[in-house]
Amino acid sequence: MLQSSKLIAQGKGLAPVLLKRAPTVELDWDIRQKSRFDARLSDGRQLAVFLPRGSVVRGGDVLVTADGELVRVLAAPQPVLRITPCPDHPATDQAFDLMRAAYHLGNRHVPIELRADHLKIEPDHVLADMLRAMHLTVVEVSEGFEPEGGAYGSHGGHGHGHAHEHAHGHDHGDHSHGHHGH
Repeated sequence: MLQSSKLIAQGKGLAPVLLKRAPTVELDWDIRQKSRFDARLSDGRQLAVFLPRGSVVRGGDVLVTADGELVRVLAAPQPVLRITPCPDHPATDQAFDLMRAAYHLGNRHVPIELRADHLKIEPDHVLADMLRAMHLTVVEVSEGFEPEGGAYGSHGGHGHGHAHEHAHGHDHGDHSHGHHGH
């Protein structure tokens, strides 16, 4: 069985050609929060992962095996609630509605993925009802989930990345995804 105890955040510094050839491992959010787990690679081999306690693996990260082989991590599609503003509202109201929803979800300490045009949380019918009452559209979908790490949470010493294996594009504009103070 392959073993890995090293992670390279978002494959930083690695040649794209090396990553293109690397086997992948598709992991959901529950597994990616663990520092020790076993997984099956895209080529069928088993991988045992032993990362420092508190490590979080993000889609786009690269695991390095004991013998130097690279393994690309993909955020596995999983059930999530995709929260979007009501299309009938003006754009300024839509942005405010999403911001208000993020505030209320944050007060409940819910893991949440923040995007410019939508939010994602794990399925919860009580929260879905609350969000619908706030005039938001809530739909259960199967997509990768990359929640925020939190201002005081541990990030395993690496940057916050975003997986891009799902079907929609992301406009990252000129904002940063780095975290400071680790």
